[in-house]
Amino acid sequence: MSAAFVAGLLAGYGIAIPVGAVGTYLVVLTARAGLRIGVYAALGVATADGLYALVAVLGGSGLIPVIQPIAVPLRWISVVVLLGLALHIGLTGIRNHRDSSKAEVTQPVAIGPVKAYVSLLGITLLNPTTVVYFAALVLGSEDMAAASGAEHVVFVIAAFAASASWQLFLAGGGAVLGKALTGRRGRLLTALASSVLIAGLGVRLLW
Repeated sequence: MSAAFVAGLLAGYGIAIPVGAVGTYLVVLTARAGLRIGVYAALGVATADGLYALVAVLGGSGLIPVIQPIAVPLRWISVVVLLGLALHIGLTGIRNHRDSSKAEVTQPVAIGPVKAYVSLLGITLLNPTTVVYFAALVLGSEDMAAASGAEHVVFVIAAFAASASWQLFLAGGGAVLGKALTGRRGRLLTALASSVLIAGLGVRLLW
């Protein structure tokens, strides 16, 4: 159980940490509409990450009989996918950092808590990279493939908790740390941190 929990935490932080368009919107929204609205919006983002983790776990469990004969090449494919995502996130962060003509983020209009939650949930669900990321982790890991139903539940809960804690941190820092987190340097550092974490998770699949 503890291994599944740690794996879920690492997976959740790996996909949540880079402050991209959604994270920037969340920070600006909180700074303008208040912490209460920001909390609902943050939970919307975390819910989407948790749902994608659940989809990957359920799909991986159902495919176990099919993938067992090709477990080794599938693990290598998963490693390549994760390393590709890590490289993409890192290079995107560097490219955005160098792009001096990047437009300023437009401040969102104030919205209610339910709309904030649903809006951020929907926006995050539109990102197919998240489900590819979780699927690669689940299908490429022998431990996750052989995990019990209870361990899968722990993995999903931990992934949701990790994402929620980071999104709530962004919301909480909306007014105080907004410029530090969403500025050129902050976006670069969070992108590189996520890139390193995801690359580490990918390499770990080889052992």
